[in-house]
Amino acid sequence: MGQRALIVGLGIAGMAAAIGLRRAGWTPVIVERAPQRRTGGYFLGLFPEGREAAAELGIIEYLHTRNPSADVDTWSLDRRGNRGPGVGFLDQPGQPAAVLRGDVEAALWQAIDGVEVRFGTVPEEITQDRAGVTVLLRDTVGGTEYRETFNLVVGADGLRSTVRRLVFGPHEEFMTNWNAMICAFQLPAQAPTFAEQESVISAQAGRAVWIFGLSDRTPTTLLTYRTKDVDAEFAVPTAERLRTVFAGMDDPAVRHALDCLENAPEHLFDSVHQVRMPRWSQGRVVLIGDAAWCLNLYSGLGATSALKGGAALATALMDHPGDVTAALGAWEARLRPFITKEQRLTHIKRHLFVPSNRVTETIRTLGIRLINAKARRAAAKTRAPQPVTTGRR
Repeated sequence: MGQRALIVGLGIAGMAAAIGLRRAGWTPVIVERAPQRRTGGYFLGLFPEGREAAAELGIIEYLHTRNPSADVDTWSLDRRGNRGPGVGFLDQPGQPAAVLRGDVEAALWQAIDGVEVRFGTVPEEITQDRAGVTVLLRDTVGGTEYRETFNLVVGADGLRSTVRRLVFGPHEEFMTNWNAMICAFQLPAQAPTFAEQESVISAQAGRAVWIFGLSDRTPTTLLTYRTKDVDAEFAVPTAERLRTVFAGMDDPAVRHALDCLENAPEHLFDSVHQVRMPRWSQGRVVLIGDAAWCLNLYSGLGATSALKGGAALATALMDHPGDVTAALGAWEARLRPFITKEQRLTHIKRHLFVPSNRVTETIRTLGIRLINAKARRAAAKTRAPQPVTTGRR
């Protein structure tokens, strides 16, 4: 029998790792805590590195993108609710492709056809020796437990990874606290007075609302704010807490988002962290995606880095057949510079998403004006009549 790998987590990182392992000749088995595959999800952008990895993993043909039409506007709202030209998420260098989290997962799901997936299953203990990794697995429905041995275990189970806790140590050793909160969900309809595919940004010191317009679906929204006490944010219902935080932001887009949250069928509400680890592997156990490096939502690169990690894992295992230690070392050496750079940049990006104070709010506003002025000058140059050449005199 060939080499078998246990992947914990059926998200983007887990399925990307499964495809990578199968490409390298391994037999992946995925376990997932949830009773079934999750669908839907919030807006995200797929950057060039993510699209390249998607091509390597063979999911491009399944991937549905939702970029708004080229002539659709992004609006920035001031403190009085007045709108002006804005700079949106999709205006970043690299021209990210607009997708929902569920779009990427649906594409990966089609590509892992034939991979064994066990829903409602979680790891309880992980031990390893030179022969392999033995995992105590528990069926959360029936409560039965059993042990199974694998040649490799991949922890792709997110920010609060069970695999990381069992093998590397408690969450507090690796999760940096950014004193900020996020709430993301899909809107049932666009905000009043805005066109269907338009994006809207209302960012003030310490709090911001983003509405991401999409080409063939109602927008998704992100509400984010700074806090000094993360634990206290979970003490009251989400909608109630957000109405308190965003009180005084009376523009229609913010009111619309808050009203829609009351009846949203699902939403993500969580604190913001990055994961910093000196190593992403220990013996035959490796972490990938948010479990290993969590760039966080402000980076916009969570899906991109997860896909890149899965594609790179395939390359490393194929380059080092039969030597898991060497393969994991090469994999990390290839990925670490990219992740380190993006983790540092995210400290800057968070001020674009939600300014920390009135000074950064002003700097952000001035920066957007400069970018738009430069864009207008470039457009004017393009439209300006060009001299006509009549030939040699």
